Amino acid sequence: MGRLKELRKYVNKQLAKMEDKDDSLKAAGHLYGVSMAAQLLAQKRGENAELAGMAGLLHDLYAYESGSYDDHAHKGADLAREVLGKLDITTPEETDVICSAIFHHDDKAAVDSPMDEILKDADVMHHVYNDLSKEVKEKETARYAKLKDELGIS
Repeated sequence: MGRLKELRKYVNKQLAKMEDKDDSLKAAGHLYGVSMAAQLLAQKRGENAELAGMAGLLHDLYAYESGSYDDHAHKGADLAREVLGKLDITTPEETDVICSAIFHHDDKAAVDSPMDEILKDADVMHHVYNDLSKEVKEKETARYAKLKDELGIS
């Protein structure tokens, strides 16, 4: 079984434990949507699409499991390190790349490593395209404008 597929199985099991099935479906939609967008951006930018997909799958798992977005990026990086260690599907270096992206993904104004930027951009893409009737969040407008330019979207 591929590493990303193995991680999906784990994430699915965790989300299935959520009491509210609507919340579980929304969580799955967001994690899978960000994972796919991250893979696409990684390929476009010449980065590791598999690791980007893993970061996307794990980036908000802490928030969904705990029910809290309080410091969710930093706590989520710790959870991701624990999960990846348990599953033993990444090298220590790969784990560091994934966890860095998760740690930094909520700070949309900062510019960090290439993988960190991929996860931030993928998160913004899903926030915007998941519901086009909503306005782009203020903290994401500059990043979204730059992303649209990169992708040739007018």
